Amino acid sequence: MQGEDRLWRESMLRKAVLAGDELAWRTWYDANQAALLRYAGWRCGQRSALTDEVAQETWMTAVRRIRDFDPNTGSFRNWLFGIAANVIRNALRKQKWLTSRSEPLNGRVDVAGVQSSPLPNSDKVAVALERLSARHEQVLRAKYLEELSVQQIAEGWNESPKAIESLLTRARDAFREIYSSEVAHHG
Repeated sequence: MQGEDRLWRESMLRKAVLAGDELAWRTWYDANQAALLRYAGWRCGQRSALTDEVAQETWMTAVRRIRDFDPNTGSFRNWLFGIAANVIRNALRKQKWLTSRSEPLNGRVDVAGVQSSPLPNSDKVAVALERLSARHEQVLRAKYLEELSVQQIAEGWNESPKAIESLLTRARDAFREIYSSEVAHHG
C-alpha cells in the first residue's frame, strides 16, 4: 500500500481502535502478525520460544501505546517493529543479566548444576543483530528478511542502488565482525 492510501487506512484504523472497535485491532493483527513473527524470529536467532514471547509483548505494548502511533510519521508495521526491537533489546539484556548471574562455580558447573556451554549460534546471531547500528540492521532486514532487491531498497529509501550495495557490504562486514567477536568471546 502506498502513500495516501496507507495514511488514510491507518488513520481510520487508529480512530476505530481508539473508539474500542475490536475488528479494527483484528484487522491490524491479521495484517501484521506473520511479518512480526518473521522479524522477531530473525532478530532472535530463530528461537521460537523467545520469538513468541517477543511477539506477545510487542502486541501488549502496542495496545497500551496505540495513542502514540501517528500514521503521518510512518506505517503501523514499522511502528510495531520499533516496539519489537525494544522488546528484543530488553529480552537480550535480561538474558545476559541472567547468564552473568549463573557463571560457572567450581569450574564447569553453573548454579543450577548444569554443565556450562558456549553461547548457541542462535544467541550469537541475535546478539550480533542487536549490536548493529539501526541503519545496518534495517538494510540487512530489507535484503534478507523482506527479500527486497537492491533496486527495490534503493527506490524505497530514495537512494542509489550503488549506495545501497555499499551499505549492504558495510552492514555484512559489521555483522561478521560482531558475530566473530561473540564466537571468540563465548566459545
